Amino acid sequence: MTTYTAPTRDTQFVLHEVLNLSGSGLPGHDELDPDFTQAVLEAAGKLASDVLAPLNAVGDREGCTLKDGKVTTPKGFDKAWEAMKEGGWTALNCAVEDGGQGLPYSIALAAGEPFLAANMAFNMYSGLTHGAYSAIKTHGSEAQKRLFLPRLASCEWTGTMNLTEPHCGTDLGLLRTKAEPQEDGSYLITGQKIFISAGDHDLAENIIHLVLAKAPGGGEGTRGISLFIVPKILVDEEGRLGAANAVSVGNLEEKMGIHGNATCVMNYDGAKGWLIGELHKGMRAMFTMMNEARIGVGAQGYAIASAAYQNAAIYARDRLQGRAVPTPADPQLPADPLIVHPDIRRNLLDQKSFVEGARALAIWGAHLYDQSHLTGDADAEGMISLLTPVIKGFLTDKGFDSTVLAQQVFGGHGFIEEQGMSQFVRDARITMIYEGANGVQALDLVGRKLGSDGGKHIMAFFELVKGVIKDNESNAALKADFLDPLKSASKDLQAAAAYFLQNAMKDPNAALSGSNDFLHLFGHVAFGLMWSRMAVAAQKALDAGSSERDFYETKLATGRYYMKRQLPITRTHLARIESGAEPVMSLAADQF
Repeated sequence: MTTYTAPTRDTQFVLHEVLNLSGSGLPGHDELDPDFTQAVLEAAGKLASDVLAPLNAVGDREGCTLKDGKVTTPKGFDKAWEAMKEGGWTALNCAVEDGGQGLPYSIALAAGEPFLAANMAFNMYSGLTHGAYSAIKTHGSEAQKRLFLPRLASCEWTGTMNLTEPHCGTDLGLLRTKAEPQEDGSYLITGQKIFISAGDHDLAENIIHLVLAKAPGGGEGTRGISLFIVPKILVDEEGRLGAANAVSVGNLEEKMGIHGNATCVMNYDGAKGWLIGELHKGMRAMFTMMNEARIGVGAQGYAIASAAYQNAAIYARDRLQGRAVPTPADPQLPADPLIVHPDIRRNLLDQKSFVEGARALAIWGAHLYDQSHLTGDADAEGMISLLTPVIKGFLTDKGFDSTVLAQQVFGGHGFIEEQGMSQFVRDARITMIYEGANGVQALDLVGRKLGSDGGKHIMAFFELVKGVIKDNESNAALKADFLDPLKSASKDLQAAAAYFLQNAMKDPNAALSGSNDFLHLFGHVAFGLMWSRMAVAAQKALDAGSSERDFYETKLATGRYYMKRQLPITRTHLARIESGAEPVMSLAADQF
């Protein structure tokens, strides 16, 4: 049985000492003082620990069931759902006019981490709903907004996104779902969608599906795709429920993990739907959901890793196994705890330095998202667009690796379901796949984001790095351990970007073959930047005589570990990138 405690102190450190949220000058942020955010984070942590975490194993063990066309969620999910709704947690950053609390995305992401860590499968029901809310908020008509937004914000109704079909996943230009226009302005939607998370359940009275389909006259490929609102239960203009729509669950997928979430095959048999946004421009509206969702999936990656790390650290302190060298740590005991062994410490520090670096990067990303949306700051929009595939891809790749490390601390017990560690591993695995598989994230980063606006945004990132180094280079306590390693890693990233610019046109496969390494190289440099910023804040607190010396000294020691043991991998990634396409493309297809 696993336990979970929300990392409130560490989150507060990022929000206020690293990012200075209340002093950022963004609209409404001056009200986000430490006392306010502390109260929010503590309440979220309590709900996560007391209500959601105990249901995590229940959801994994029971899963969802489909009977007579209806999906039932695991025992206890319904009461937890009501607790989430009553606390207003589903609407933290929804607009006040829609019944939300109007908080910035950075606070919603920070407060949402405990929910993800405690029970990711459960949290997906509300997370996907928020994505549908955002798409309708941005692209819907005024009537659609009035009808759907308040009910989605409160999770009276929930939402989904329907992209994938049996014959196409990433390549949406191949989709076959059709939308036939009707005289009343509606469309009849016909087709099949698969892998639809939260596609059906018993937690809400209605489910609002956002469905990609092709209407007549749209042409081939993604340019012909439109987005439609397709309710499970038809509703009138006042939101009163009517007859069932022609949409049904064909099957529940049997999955490796996230058993508590209903992943459905959805059949649309002439279901009534309404266009959202412009005809034949559905991808634009869908990406409103997906871009936000990708940051959220990055948060899933490190949140699960955080929960796994907590349990591994407890086990390492309690489990007696072997002796410390050269002398026993406690001769009175039959053996010493696992924590005395250097390789266990290496394992735990790999996890700890990842989780804390990831938390800082994700919250900074959410802050950039707020900056771009609240002020129309094009530079912030460009930066978060650049960082989104890194946040999604790197945090989920390394988050999965981190859960495996946590499982390893338990030895053979980690392989036993009773301990709960295997669930963390299984649940984390999906984060590398959905909302755009990580290979696609790497291609997006190299193929689109790197050269966006003439490379303006990657250059802005390099300037951020240079700024942190320049502003703190006189601090001897930080220079050798943080700033010099960051400078070296940043040069590796610049060399990789230059390699792509020099070779991509004449040999596109040279860039594509190195895309995964570039994403990871970028991720490590972004972590180096965040760890340097955290080190500056921690050292400042120590220099000011803070009474929390242990917290700040631990933060600095963890950061030094990352800079010395993890960041140097940038050299390996650069070497792989500069090897070009030849090692990757040398075999013919039939030689595999």
